[in-house]
Amino acid sequence: MPGWGRFDDDELIGIIAFHDDWVEQLYVLPGAQGRGVGTELLDVAKGAFERLELWTFQRNSPARRFYEARGFALVEQTDVARNEEREPDARYLWTCKPLDLRPTVV
Repeated sequence: MPGWGRFDDDELIGIIAFHDDWVEQLYVLPGAQGRGVGTELLDVAKGAFERLELWTFQRNSPARRFYEARGFALVEQTDVARNEEREPDARYLWTCKPLDLRPTVV
């Protein structure tokens, strides 16, 4: 699984790991949050793929705001039955082209 790290001098302050077009992990140390580290790491993945998907917990409001502010759209919410953490999930999708998520009338 490809991954990238962001360092501040010798300290690893953030990582991103992705497999195909899925962001598997994105972590930034609390003391480094709000300094653009997460955005830089996410931009690495965006530069490698035309679309990205990821899961986060529904209750993780800071992560959800972060992804939404960077162009990710909420495409699915699940109950606790679909993951080992037993926590409701939210699936996000980003594409290099804007998504039109309006309902279609047939």
